[in-house]
This record gives sequence, structure tokens and C-alpha cells, in this order.
Amino acid sequence: MDKREPMGADFAGPVTTAIFDWAGTVLDFGCMAPVAAFREAFAEDGLAISEAEARAPMGAAKRTHIEMILGQPAVAQRWQAAKGKASDQTDVERLYAAFLRIDAVNCAKYSDLIPGALETIAALRASGVAIGSTTGYPRSIMDGLMPLAAAQGYAPDHCVTVSEVRRGRPYPDMVLANALALGAPDVCACVVVDDSPTGLVSALAAGMWAVGIIASGNEVGLPLKDWEALSQADQQAHRERAGATLLASGAHFTIDTIADLLPAVAQINARLAQGEKP
Repeated sequence: MDKREPMGADFAGPVTTAIFDWAGTVLDFGCMAPVAAFREAFAEDGLAISEAEARAPMGAAKRTHIEMILGQPAVAQRWQAAKGKASDQTDVERLYAAFLRIDAVNCAKYSDLIPGALETIAALRASGVAIGSTTGYPRSIMDGLMPLAAAQGYAPDHCVTVSEVRRGRPYPDMVLANALALGAPDVCACVVVDDSPTGLVSALAAGMWAVGIIASGNEVGLPLKDWEALSQADQQAHRERAGATLLASGAHFTIDTIADLLPAVAQINARLAQGEKP
């Protein structure tokens, strides 16, 4: 029987579909591009925000992300003091336009694939797994980023951006659209790999397996050279802190980077074979 044939309640694997986030998961170690763009967009508008404030809503659609930054009490207080009024949708639109302009440049600057990404993708494809992708970036940004990834050897079989669905993360729309496009026989055959809590929540909402990325992702938020420069003790402290956040968001597994994914997929296949569901 073709492993993509529907099996209903009797589905016992194996995994047929892996759905990856982009920044912090497959490329841009540390998820640096959007953070830098958010901070620069706010700075251009006359308000400095911290890296932590810029990172907090990561995973959301980028326009929503800006609304969520503005909604943080400390940011809202500083905005009121600087502007003499609360932020409104005109401010959001202006900041979003600046973000898109800046991030188009940043994506090229921070487009390097995460070490091990190509090897992991190749191994998944060799075992018959289709490669999907989701992103909080709009299609306009991905039109610039995807060719940069393709030039390095990464081209997913399908990409759904927040522009193509009614609801972004934490809703399941993007991962479900991938499953449909890639012919997954069951949502249980899908593994979502994401560095953001909202991405993992979207996987659970879709009934899929969720694998959280720690070291290369937003929860740690360090570029590769800075991560590698840490002591083992400091790396472990980051793993424990970030891993706890991702597990609390529903991750079935946490891994350092995409290079560590294959053993997790093997464990998922074993659990499916035993009749377990996400």
C-alpha cells in the first residue's frame, strides 16, 4: 500500500511530510533578520525598543507582530510619552511599511542556511518525506528570500506564507495548507519543525507532531558564532530555559538545530507504529 494512502483511525505511519519554519529553523541562525528589522523600523520612527521586546511576539504575522510590540505595556508607555498619544492603525501601517523595506535587505544579509540543513532535508527526501514550509513573512519578502535559499540548495516542495491564509500562527491554517498541497494521508503523518512557541501551537491545533528548535532559534536568539563561543555550561543553561518554553508550548521533542532532526523523526515513526497519535 502506498504510504500516502488514507488510513483513517488505523494510520500507523510513517511520517510523510515535514513542515519547516524559515528564520531560526532552516536559515538565519538566531533569527536575526526580523529582529534587526523591527528594531530599526521603530528607531526610524523615533522609539528605541530592546531586542527582547522585538523578539517576544516572534512567529506571528509581521504586521500583527508590530501590533503586539506596541501592545507591550513598557513600549506603550514609552510611545505615549514620546508621541503624546497611544499608537493606532496608522502607526502600525507606517511601521509595517518600514519593516518590509528594511527586512528585504536584512533577509539577504542573514540568509545563510543553518549547518546540517541540506543534509537533513536530503535524508528526509531520500526516505520519501515531502518538504513543506511556513512563515510569518508575507509573500513579498519570500519572493526575495526563496531564491537566496535555492542558490544554497534549499527549495521546499511547497511554501505557504501568511499572505495566503486567513489566519497566521498560532492558528493551524498554514500547516494544514501544506498538508493538503503535499498530499499527506493524515495529519498524524506531518511533523512541524519551528523555533517559535506559536508555530508549535499551530502544529498541535492541526493534530500534527511538533518539534521545537532551541539553539538556532528565537528563544536563544544568538548568531552562530556567538552560540559556538559560549561555554558548554552556558549553552546548557540556554537549552534548559528555551527548551522549557518550547515544551510548555506543546513540543513533543526539542532539538538544538535542524541537524538533529532525524532521530526525532525516527522516534515519531516508532510511536506511530505503536498506535500513538500526537
